[in-house]
Amino acid sequence: MSVAEKRVCVGAVAGAHGVRGAVKIKSFTAVPEDVASYGSLEDESGERRFTLRLTGSRKGVLIGHLSGITDRNQAEAARGLRLYLSRAALPPTDEDEYYHADLIGLDAVLADGTPLGPVRAVQDFGAGDTLEIVRNEGPPLMIPFTRTVVPSVDLDAGRLVVDPPHGLIEEPARARRKREKETA
Repeated sequence: MSVAEKRVCVGAVAGAHGVRGAVKIKSFTAVPEDVASYGSLEDESGERRFTLRLTGSRKGVLIGHLSGITDRNQAEAARGLRLYLSRAALPPTDEDEYYHADLIGLDAVLADGTPLGPVRAVQDFGAGDTLEIVRNEGPPLMIPFTRTVVPSVDLDAGRLVVDPPHGLIEEPARARRKREKETA
């Protein structure tokens, strides 16, 4: 799937607010209010389209109205609804900047071409972005997304190169035992 064809989850309905169909929105955009500025939003299936009109914020969530939701019962039923838009609707990134959605699914390889696995998620625990890479063996890898550790990202090729400092990637126990057995 090309970058232009991707859909990006930009928010989710966190619950109802009041009795007139208002909803609480958890925004996943860098500037939370931007969730309403990109135009029409869709549900996960792409079958339902919504217009979001924000009316305020409270306790870390935005308050607003989604078209088609007119009462509290409908707002409560919408809880958990994830809101998507086309990746093409987002503004272009600067060089060496990436949307998390563009990184998820890329194949991670070491500098020598050894495959590590696909990027499953991009986390931010407060010290910068961290890539979660799924491996065939062992626990997921958590790799800091820095230019030093990830020197190359090729969206067109669907891969990124990881050059970890010594000790960052632990060899899976089964592979280590096999290697040790072969060299003994």
